[in-house]
Amino acid sequence: MDIDYSPEDAAFRDEVRSFLAAHLPAAVRDGAAASPTVFVEPEIGQAWNAVLNARGWLGYQWPREHGGTGWPPLWRYIFEKECALAGAPNLTVLGLKLVAPVIWTFGTPEQKAHYLPRILSGEDYWCQGFSEPGSGSDLASLQTRAVRDGNRYVLNGSKIWTTHAHHANRMFCLVRTDTEARKQAGISFLLVDLDQPGISVRPILSMAGDHEVNQVFLEDVVVPVEDRVGDEGQGWSIAKFLLENERGGSCHAPKLCYDLDRLEAAAQAESDGRGGSLADDPEWRRKLARARLSAQALEMIELKIISEIAKGRPPGPQTSLTKLLASNLRQDIDLLAVDLYGAAGLQLATARPLYGDDAPVPVHSREAQLAAPRYLNSRAWTIFGGTNEVQSNIIARSVLGL
Repeated sequence: MDIDYSPEDAAFRDEVRSFLAAHLPAAVRDGAAASPTVFVEPEIGQAWNAVLNARGWLGYQWPREHGGTGWPPLWRYIFEKECALAGAPNLTVLGLKLVAPVIWTFGTPEQKAHYLPRILSGEDYWCQGFSEPGSGSDLASLQTRAVRDGNRYVLNGSKIWTTHAHHANRMFCLVRTDTEARKQAGISFLLVDLDQPGISVRPILSMAGDHEVNQVFLEDVVVPVEDRVGDEGQGWSIAKFLLENERGGSCHAPKLCYDLDRLEAAAQAESDGRGGSLADDPEWRRKLARARLSAQALEMIELKIISEIAKGRPPGPQTSLTKLLASNLRQDIDLLAVDLYGAAGLQLATARPLYGDDAPVPVHSREAQLAAPRYLNSRAWTIFGGTNEVQSNIIARSVLGL
């Protein structure tokens, strides 16, 4: 694998760096740095989306014919890496990276024309209605029912762990349209308007006290048949496409390296208890070096997958490996932050947000205040998007042939 940048690649990287230096608002960067959750609040995320959309770069993973940049896979990776290293917030993945590819791949011309521009403009803010109470990782056992009534479906059931449902006005949803077929074959993919009667959203607070996920209840909710994506019963195939697309071409390593750089810099000001700084402590340096080497190894795997995608090959089961490695490393780095700040890293403010003028006053420092909530929130990394056990099974079956 040749990982040297061509002159064109290097020029593009420099263009992205210059743009970020000039156009990434300080308030957005600082708000992202002080957000312990995976998804930043819409006031931050949507503000950054608007900046990128004005530049024509928001759909950086989209084909040109659908309003995107049409960039090659390496440029997409360069863009994500430079954004991570500049401290830019994560983009609103549910609309931009999950449902948008489903719509342009399986949707009707009318669905593409209506929904794709609204994702870029921010008019529609999406959440994902997949998981259900009692289903665990067995997504095919979902029970939310959609009964066809003429040119509409009537939905009843509930979805859980629904990220940002309290902010969203749209939900892409897996529902059971056929109870007689085998469980995978009876599922359809619907686009649900959340601004209608019969929708109720109940907050679920994380261990850290953050409101990021919810349970959504659907009682006689109406969805026009024209908002079904693909054929009836095709939902399982579409969901597999969405999940593989979510993991394919990942760019976890640069953000992990960025966080390690911040920890390394912060260690200069933390006492080792012996008159020196923690940055000079051999055991701390070993932990930091071990994490950094793991992040750099992960980046090589990610670049290898990008190389395969650039050759027209699908991401394949290797994406489960990057998900598994990135999730565990994310938790290791967040634990390292708790260790760095000692007792000050155990504070757990209940007020939110942890940025802006109304943020609770920290003990010791803002970074120390973020250590515990980040650590607690990152426990979810080995669960969402497929648990560690699910990823290990995929790797064992598809890669190792076990």
